[in-house]
Amino acid sequence: QVQLVESGGGLVQPGESLRLSCAASGIIFSIYDMGWYRQAPGKQRELVASMSSGGNANYADSVKGRFTVSRDNAKNTVYLQMNLLKPEDTAVYFCNADVVGGPKSLRQNAWGQGTQVTVSS
Repeated sequence: QVQLVESGGGLVQPGESLRLSCAASGIIFSIYDMGWYRQAPGKQRELVASMSSGGNANYADSVKGRFTVSRDNAKNTVYLQMNLLKPEDTAVYFCNADVVGGPKSLRQNAWGQGTQVTVSS
């Protein structure tokens, strides 16, 4: 199986920045889209940002101009630089990857365990 491990969450004040990281490990042959979702209490999980293996990025309207997604394909890692954070960005952030891997070389939609981001004064 492929594992995704996130890091970098925490508590910050409005206007501050955080950088999330997510590394994929296990038997990996290729990763297509890799990115971030978030889920706030009482709300559905939503896409924040994703990036294709070729470097094309996609953002939720609510984070455009403030968040930047990037990838290091050699390290099977995706990052999310979050600037000008707002209280409404508070959520659990989940890493996601469309990956071919595991002992049977199956294509799978892998998820990390989530990391809490809290923006509060």
